Amino acid sequence: MGPSLAALEAQCQSQADKLTLPLLLKRNAEEYAGEPALTAGDRTLTWAWLREQTAALCRGLGALGLRRGERMMIMMSSRPEHWVIDYAAAHLAAIPCTAYQTLSTEQIGYVARHSAATVVVLEGADEVSRWLPVLDTLRALKRVIVVDASAIPAGDARFVSYAEVEAEGRGLHEADPTVFEDGWKAIRPEDPISMIYTSGTTGDPKGVVLSHRNAFYEAVAVDLSAPVPMRVPSIAYLPLAHIGERELGLYRALYKALHVHICTDPAGVMPMMARARPPAFFGVPRLWEKLAAGLRAKLDALEAPKREAILAAHAVALEAFRLEGSGGAVSPELQRKAEEAEARVLKPLRQTLGLDALQWASSGSAPIPVDILEYLGGFGIKVLEVWGMSETTGCATVNTPTDFRVGAVGRTIPGVQLRLAPDGEIFVRGPVVFLGYLSEDGRIVSATDRDGWLATGDIGTVDSDGFLSITDRKKELIITSSGKNIAPSKIEGMLRAHPLVGQAMAIGDNRPFLTALISLDPEAAPVWAKARGVVAQSLVDLMRDPTIRAELDSLVAKTNARLSRAEQLKRYEVVPEAWSPVTGEITLTLKLKRRVILEKYAERIASLYANA
Repeated sequence: MGPSLAALEAQCQSQADKLTLPLLLKRNAEEYAGEPALTAGDRTLTWAWLREQTAALCRGLGALGLRRGERMMIMMSSRPEHWVIDYAAAHLAAIPCTAYQTLSTEQIGYVARHSAATVVVLEGADEVSRWLPVLDTLRALKRVIVVDASAIPAGDARFVSYAEVEAEGRGLHEADPTVFEDGWKAIRPEDPISMIYTSGTTGDPKGVVLSHRNAFYEAVAVDLSAPVPMRVPSIAYLPLAHIGERELGLYRALYKALHVHICTDPAGVMPMMARARPPAFFGVPRLWEKLAAGLRAKLDALEAPKREAILAAHAVALEAFRLEGSGGAVSPELQRKAEEAEARVLKPLRQTLGLDALQWASSGSAPIPVDILEYLGGFGIKVLEVWGMSETTGCATVNTPTDFRVGAVGRTIPGVQLRLAPDGEIFVRGPVVFLGYLSEDGRIVSATDRDGWLATGDIGTVDSDGFLSITDRKKELIITSSGKNIAPSKIEGMLRAHPLVGQAMAIGDNRPFLTALISLDPEAAPVWAKARGVVAQSLVDLMRDPTIRAELDSLVAKTNARLSRAEQLKRYEVVPEAWSPVTGEITLTLKLKRRVILEKYAERIASLYANA
C-alpha cells in the first residue's frame, strides 16, 4: 500500500510551507546552472541566465518605482522576456498579472483601471496602439515598458524600453548584488505571487490573487498524484494569462526544474511534441479533438489492409481502456492481446507522432466528449480529465494513469476537500484556494465562507469511489419555458466530436425547445470534405454543400438519439464564420462567450423559433 491521504497532505503542506518563487529560482540557478530552462525558437537559455536576467529586471523595476503589493500588468506573447519580468516583479513582492493579448481597448481599460497598475509591460506596436487611449485614465501609472523599442511613441516620457530597464538594472545589480539577494528574503509563502483575471464569459472579469503557497502546494500535490522526473521537457503553448499555463509553465517548471519549450503558435504544438517528447502534457479539449480528427484523416488515407490492422489493434486497446476507465478488471487474456497490439501496432504509430514518451496526458478548462477520450484511448493515448479553476490555482481534482474514470474529472488532490450543495453546486476547501479577489480599493477580499469553503459555480456529482463528474456551469444551465434544466455543454461536446464541427452552442433559455448554432472547423472540415470528394473554396461553400448538410443532419439525429427528449435539438443553423478569440465568440481557453454569440446571431436564432 502507498502512503495514506493524511501522509500525502502532510508531505504537501511541509514542502509548500517552505517554498517561494525566489527560493526555487535560486536553487535551480545553483544546482542546475548550465542546464536548459527555456527554449524559444533556436534560443536555449539556462537557469543561471534566467536568474541573472531576473535580478537585473528586478533592480530595473525597482528603479522605476514598482513596490511591494503594487500590480504590474503584462501584455505580450509567451517569450523569455515574459518569464523574466514576471519573476522579477515577484522578487519585489509586487503582483504581476498577464492580460490576454486579444483584449479590446475597452476591455484593457477595465482591467487596467481595476488593477490600479503602476507599471505596464507591452510587447510591441499592436499592444501600444490599444493601450494608448487608456493610459490617461490610469491614475497610479508610473511607467510603460515596451519590449520592441521601435513601437514607443516619440516624445512620450511615460514609455521606456525593456532593454533600457534591463541595462539600468544590470548596472545597479553589479554595483551592489546584496540589494537583490537580501530583498527577496522577506517574501513569505503566504504573500501574493500573481493575479489572474477570469475570462469574463458571464460578466466582468475578476482579479484572482494567488499566493506562493497556492502555487507551490499545487505543484507539489499534482506531482505526488502524477509524478514526473526532474528536469524533463515540457511545452508552454497557452497564454500566461491562463491559470493552467501560469501554474505549469511558471511555477511547476520552477519546482521540477523543467526545460520549458515555448510554442507561440498552437498549430505547432503537435510537431513540437514530436521534437521535445515531454512525459506530461496538458491540453485544452479542442487540441485533443483536433488530434482525434487528424488521426481519423490519416486512417482514411491509408490502404485498406493497413487501416484494418490498425483498427483491429484499436478495438482491443479500446476494450481494455473502457474496462480500466470504468473501474473494471481487465482479464489476463485481454491484457495479453492489448500488450501485443501495443507492441506491434500502437506504440510504433505513437512514435511517428512523437507521443510514445507521453505518460500523463490531461485535459481541462472545458468538458471533452467521452467519444474523443475513447477514440484516443484506443491508440494508447490516455487523455485524463482534470478539474479546477483560477480560484483553485488550477487542478483541484485529477485522474491519474493508474487511477481514472472516463467521463469523470478525478479525485481531489491531497489536502483538498469537496462537498456538494443540495442543488449539486461544488464547494472546495484547502491550500490551493486563492487569497481572494482584488477589490477596486486595492484590498484582497476573501471569497470563501467562514469555514473556508469556496462556491465554484460548477454543478457535479460524486460516485461511490470519490470520482467527481461535472455536469455544467451553474450560470450556464438552460432553463426552457417548460422549466426543464438542461446542461448545454454535454450537447455541444457531442456535436464537436465530429471533424466538421469547430464550435457549437445549444440555445433554449426561456424557449419551448432546444436549437443549436454550428460553426465549421476551418482546418478539419475541408480535409474531411475533400476525402469524400467535396472540394470547396470557403466555409460558406462547405455549409451550402448537400453532402455536408446531410452529414450534419445525420450528426444531429445521432446526437438526439443519445439525449433525453427535453435535451434534443429540434433545429440547427450553420453559421458561415469560424469562431475564434480574435473574432470574439470564444475565449482564448476556447470557452463560449454565450452572451456575445446570442447578440451577434440574434436574427438567426429568432428564425430558428419562427412558427414555433
